[in-house]
Amino acid sequence: MSENTRTCKEYDAVIGRCRELFINKMKDYGPSWRILRPQSVTDQIFIKAKRIRTLELTGVSQVGEDRWQEYVGIINYGVIGLIQLRMGVSDTVDMTAQQALALYDELSARTRDLMLAKNADYGEAWRDMRVSSYTDLILTKIQRTKEIENHGGATLVSEGIDANYQDMINYAVFALIKHDEQTAQQ
Repeated sequence: MSENTRTCKEYDAVIGRCRELFINKMKDYGPSWRILRPQSVTDQIFIKAKRIRTLELTGVSQVGEDRWQEYVGIINYGVIGLIQLRMGVSDTVDMTAQQALALYDELSARTRDLMLAKNADYGEAWRDMRVSSYTDLILTKIQRTKEIENHGGATLVSEGIDANYQDMINYAVFALIKHDEQTAQQ
C-alpha cells in the first residue's frame, strides 16, 4: 500500500469517527452551533487545545477524560468554523441536520484534499513529528486566527481564517492517526 493510500485510509477512519459523533450530537442538540460567531468557534477550539496541552504537561486529568476526545472536538469545531465562515452567523437554527451533515462532508473532504496536497510536498513529515508538536501548532494557528479575527478578517500576506481552521483539523487528525497506530501496537 502506498503512503498516500495508507494516509487516506487512516484519515478517513478518523474523520468517520468524528462524523459519527457530529451526527449523534446533532441528534441531541440539532445544529444549535449555527448561533456561534466564528470567534466563539475559535475560542472553543482554544479551550480544547489548551486542555490537551495541560494534560500533556501535567499528565493529570481532573475530570477523567483523556486528550484524544479533545482532538475529536477540535476537528468537529474546525468543520463547524468552516461552515460558519461559509454560511455566516445566524440568530436561529436555520438549517436541518441533513444540510449540516452535507456541509460537514463537503468541507471535511476539501480539508482532506488540502492535506493530501501538502502531504505530497512535505513527504509525510508529520509522521516523524511528536504529537505534542501538533498541539503547539494548533495553539499557534489559534493565535493567528484570533489576530486575523481582531483585524476583521483582513490579512496582508497570510492565509485566511479558513486555511487556519483546515490546518487545525489536519493536525488533530494526525494526532489521532498516531494515537491509533500506538494503540494498535499495544
